[in-house]
Amino acid sequence: MGSFWAVTNPDRPESGVTATLYAASKSAATMLTLQYSTIEPGMKFNALEPGFTDSDMTTGAGMTGGRPVADSARTVVRPATIGPDGPTGTLQDENGILPW
Repeated sequence: MGSFWAVTNPDRPESGVTATLYAASKSAATMLTLQYSTIEPGMKFNALEPGFTDSDMTTGAGMTGGRPVADSARTVVRPATIGPDGPTGTLQDENGILPW
């Protein structure tokens, strides 16, 4: 939801979701990630798109069919364990870096 590319790409699930304020907050968080990465070059800052996940939030909103939390957690753990030469200032999903 934080990538203009993803919400305008008809092959992505985000393109079919209308969540104006949620999407705007995700975009803002992605921009903060980029800004923090430039002012703190000694640290890694990467925003993550864990994918549609079965959670209290999604089921509470009446959405079903997401993947298990453990599957989405792998998307979170991967960039959290990158080495010093890993990327920073990016938005990533399970397949890697997403276009802005």
